[in-house]
Amino acid sequence: MKYLFPFFVFSVFSCSQLQQPTENSSATGQNCDYNNFKTPGDYQSGGVKMIDLKEGYKVWTKRYGNSPMKVLILHGGPAGTHEYLESLQSFFPQAKIEFYEYDQLGSYYSDQPTDTSLYNIERFVEEVEQVRQALGLNKDNFILLGQSWGGILAMEYALKYQQNMKGLIVSNMTADFHKYTAYNNKLREQLRPSLVDTLKMYEDAGDYSNPVYLELVEKEFYAKHICRIYPFPEPVARSFSHFNMDVYTYMQGPSEFVPGGILKDWSVWDRLDEISVPTLMVGAEYDSMNPDEMKEMATLVQNGESLHCPNGSHMCFWDDQEVFMDGVISFIHNQFDQQP
Repeated sequence: MKYLFPFFVFSVFSCSQLQQPTENSSATGQNCDYNNFKTPGDYQSGGVKMIDLKEGYKVWTKRYGNSPMKVLILHGGPAGTHEYLESLQSFFPQAKIEFYEYDQLGSYYSDQPTDTSLYNIERFVEEVEQVRQALGLNKDNFILLGQSWGGILAMEYALKYQQNMKGLIVSNMTADFHKYTAYNNKLREQLRPSLVDTLKMYEDAGDYSNPVYLELVEKEFYAKHICRIYPFPEPVARSFSHFNMDVYTYMQGPSEFVPGGILKDWSVWDRLDEISVPTLMVGAEYDSMNPDEMKEMATLVQNGESLHCPNGSHMCFWDDQEVFMDGVISFIHNQFDQQP
C-alpha cells in the first residue's frame, strides 16, 4: 500500500503528451484543445447527453473536456445529485482530465420512476455499465470515481466489470454497512446528551421530516461530519434540496442515524481482495465513515493506495480541498503515466 501526500502541483500536459498524432491531427495537436469536443446529435448542448437505458428511462450526463484521461463520477445518496461534486470543475480541467458528471436513475436531472424494484445495487451496476458503453469509456481510458453511496456502487461495479476500467477511486465509503452504522453511532454518542435525547424523541415518533429535527441534524451533525463549511457551499445546499427522499429512504433508511433501507446488511469487505485494478481509497479525519477503515481497505485490494484528508469530513473535496484534489489528481495522472 502506498500513501499519497499533498504537494498541490498539477501537471500541465502538452498536446503531444495528451494525444498521439492521428492522420487527422498533426504533432502540434490541432485537435487537442481541452474544450474541443462535441456531443453526438443535431445540436450542441454544452456536453449534456441524455442516455437511454434498456429499462426505458433516461439518465443525465455531462461531459467536461477532451483528454485521454477520463473519469466517470458516481454521486452519493442514494438519489442525490452530481451537484455537490461540482467543486471538481474547478480542478480537473486545469489537470487536463476529461470527466463526466452523471445523475443516476431516480435523481433530480434524470428520470425518477416510482417503481422500487428499479432501486437495487444489481440494477444500478448494470446502469453504470450502460452509461460506460454509451460514453465510449473502456479499460484503457477511464477511471471510476464513486463517493459515499457512489463508492458502494463503484466497488460493486469493479467486482463485476473491472476488466472494463483502468482504475478505481472510492471516496468516503466503507465496504461494510454495519461498520458505517457502528461508526455513526459512535459519533452520535459524542453529541451532548440533551441533543441525543431530543433526536431520539423525534425518531421514536417517526417524525424524521420535522423541520426542528432536520435543522438539528444539519447543524449539529452534518456541519461537523458531512461538510465542515457551514453554511454549506451553494452546490452542496442545492444538491441537498434536490434529493429524492423516497428513493433515499427506501435504500438508506429515514435518517443518517437510522439506517433501515435495503442497504442495511450490505458488505463487500471480504471480497475486496478480488479488486485488482489500481485503487485509491479516500478517507477524512472528521468523516462519518471511519478513516481508519478507508486506510485498511487500501491494504485489502490487490493494488491499493490510501489518501487521508486531515482537515476534511464526508465532503473533503470542499473542506480539505487542497489535499483531496492534489491526491486524487496525482493518482489519476499516475495511472496514465504508467501506460505504455
